[in-house]
Formats: sequence, C-alpha cells, structure tokens
Amino acid sequence: MFLFQLALLAIIQGLTEFIPVSSSAHLILPAALIDGFEDQGPLIDIAAHVGSLGAVLIYFRHESLRLFQGGLDAARFRSTQNRRLFLLIAAATIPILLVGGVLAVTGIADRLREPVVIAWASIGFGVLLWFSDRQAVSRDHLPGSWRAALVIGAAQALAVIPGTSRSGITITAARYLGFSRPEAARFSMLLAIPTIAAFGLYAGIQIFEEGSAASVEAALLVALFSLLSAWGAIAVFMRLAERTSFTPFVIYRIALGIVLLAIFI
Repeated sequence: MFLFQLALLAIIQGLTEFIPVSSSAHLILPAALIDGFEDQGPLIDIAAHVGSLGAVLIYFRHESLRLFQGGLDAARFRSTQNRRLFLLIAAATIPILLVGGVLAVTGIADRLREPVVIAWASIGFGVLLWFSDRQAVSRDHLPGSWRAALVIGAAQALAVIPGTSRSGITITAARYLGFSRPEAARFSMLLAIPTIAAFGLYAGIQIFEEGSAASVEAALLVALFSLLSAWGAIAVFMRLAERTSFTPFVIYRIALGIVLLAIFI
C-alpha cells in the first residue's frame, strides 16, 4: 500500500474517531469509491484506532490517570471515586467486546463492510442522534450510576456496524439520559480507551501471527499519523460541544448516506 494511502487512512481515522460520523465507515469508503485504492482490511483499521487511542490518553491525561489509579484501587479492594469510575467504564465496555468477539469468530464482521450497510446506518443512527440532542439536560458530570454506564455500554455495542459511529451512538445514549453535550462527549472518549485498547491488542496478535514486517511498519505509520490528527480533532470537537448542537454532524451523516445509496443501489 502506498505511503499516501496510509497517510490518508490515518488522517481520516484521526479526524473522525471522536466525532459522531463513524470512523470505520470512512476507512472503508476509499476502497469502495477510488479506483486502485485497496481495502486496507480490518487490521490496518484497528492500527489507526490505536493511534487515536494515544491522542485521547494525551488530551484527557488527568481522566486517564484517574482510570489508571482506579484500576490499582480496584486491585487493592480500596473504595475510592477513581475505583468507581474504573469499574463503570469496565462494565460499559463488556457489551461491545462480547458482540465484537462473536462477529469476528463468525465472520459476520466482514459482511457488514458494505457501502449500503454504511449508508443506512449513517442515516438511521444520525436521526437518533438528532432526537437525543434535543433532550433536556439534567446532569453535567460523568455518569455515577451503573444504569447509565450499562445503557451507554449496551449502545456502544451497536458500533460494530460500520456507519453507526462508536462516539455517535454513545453520545446519543448519553444525551437521552440527560447528559450535557460536553460531558456526553467526554464520557464517550473515556469509554473509547478500553475498547480501542482491546481491539488493538487483538490486531497486534494477528499481525504477530502473520509475521509480516510490512504489516508492522504499515500499522506503526498509520498509528502515528492517526495520533497527530486525532489530537487536533478532539480539541476542536470539545470546543464545539460547548458552543453548539450536534446538528451539523447529523446533516453530514444523512447527506453521506444519501450519496452512498445513490451510488451503490
């Protein structure tokens, strides 16, 4: 795969991972729309996600440190606020790991990488985001209840469908629960940490088993570019979440879906 293709994939991933438009969909589309552009496959997709993980760890370094400390507190059976946050994030991560594992084993994941699936998911879940964004705000902090964490985690499991958007569906669930836009976005990004880490570990094992140096080099390059672009995207998106609604992203999702349906149906 040419260098410019890898750079393009990484930049796409970085710019779209943490905004509600589906990074997976955008990583799949170049191969479907550009002649001579090979489908990079799920492993390169996940490598790009790992790069974006580095960006969220850097940007939310204080919250990331809280999660790390919470993990240590959980291991020591110490009852702290950090431990509670860690356990809430861990519980919310379980659904997508289970669903993703089933899809990977059965091979269904590859069948979902179709432009028509992406189109309908982009439109349908975009409309849900619009409705949820109109909900009244009742809380302005990270979720402190098991119910909220589990509902958002269950919603995140739908992100295995390309076009859904992991950030989009978790923000949608959080907004339905009454979270403010900034806090919905913040929790979505924190929830990305264990999710991306788990799938990144899976990708690393697969690459190691393949024994391909080229695959390793490509993955590292994609991860680096993705980290840089994701860091900038997070900073911009968090500012936008404080000042405006998510309607522009909804309009983009619907427009993207309509264009894809027009091309591929």
